Amino acid sequence: MLCIGAIPVFFPASASAQESGDGLPVTGDGLWDDYKKPVGLTYSAQVTVNTTYNWRGIYSGGWNIQPIASVGYGGAYIGTWWNIGATDYAFSGFLPEMDWKIGFNRWGIDLSLLYVHFLDRTDLDLGLYSSNSMEVALRYTLSPKLPLSILWATRVAGGDGYINAHGDAVRAYSTYIEISYTQQFKYGLSLYGAFGFSPWRSLYSAFQRDFTAHNIDIRLTKNWDVSTRCGLMLQGQVTINPSELAANPQSAQWNVKDPFGQAINANLAFGVFLK
Repeated sequence: MLCIGAIPVFFPASASAQESGDGLPVTGDGLWDDYKKPVGLTYSAQVTVNTTYNWRGIYSGGWNIQPIASVGYGGAYIGTWWNIGATDYAFSGFLPEMDWKIGFNRWGIDLSLLYVHFLDRTDLDLGLYSSNSMEVALRYTLSPKLPLSILWATRVAGGDGYINAHGDAVRAYSTYIEISYTQQFKYGLSLYGAFGFSPWRSLYSAFQRDFTAHNIDIRLTKNWDVSTRCGLMLQGQVTINPSELAANPQSAQWNVKDPFGQAINANLAFGVFLK
């Protein structure tokens, strides 16, 4: 009841269904034994309090609350993610964000379309210099038993442009590629590691460099099950931006009022989730 009270509006899943490695209700055996067919309506939700908003190696804000929820059926899903928090640790400003995602997830393949909108703007424009953006992403995970994943994500619309040497506006099609692995342990512990990079000139280097080794993430998570559908989470994460650190060694220094250029960041999160 504690968790349900925190996130009040969600649909029930079938009580007789078992769960696959990705948390989707499944039933029966077949050729794709590791990735069984989702059955019925599925849902998930989580609310976390974070000390840092770090996105793909980029510092994006200080203290925040981040709710996330998704509803799916037969592998198709729709989800939303919000960030409500300060831009820095001096609380000099706020930059609330709302993302919407639609996608399809089966056999370890997750194909999705993501729309990003900052709530301090009223327009929904997807022009070359707008604050909004749209991204297409494809993730493949080998198996729930071997959760090695590779992600390819490309921005296809919205703010993602720069002026080239000839003075022409160019869409960058900023692309992010990530290889990650999650190791599950007993007692609700898991260890996540990821390496992310951008293969060409993109927003990840402020359109200043070509290839960038953009982030190395290490994340340790502890979950406590309150019930079969509800739990608590404590998480610690360290992120290093190798390219930024190599280009500017001063970026390793801490600046409470101007943390956006930092190449080393950490986050501590506490959350409540439905599953």
